Amino acid sequence: MANEDNKFDQFTGKAKEAAGKVSGDKDLEAEGKVQGAEGKAKEFVDDAKAGAKAVKDRVDEEIDKRRN
Repeated sequence: MANEDNKFDQFTGKAKEAAGKVSGDKDLEAEGKVQGAEGKAKEFVDDAKAGAKAVKDRVDEEIDKRRN
């Protein structure tokens, strides 16, 4: 679910950024850029957490194999 939220933030951010450019609303454009960047950052963190968990699981498996 978090990944979907991150993608939604990225999409919404792009939409706000585009709407701000078209309408000349610099505040809306900036808000869109920030929201899009937040979505990307959250996605990066989620991916890093998943990668770290995969490494931990692999290490745990190897430790268990060597104990037996």
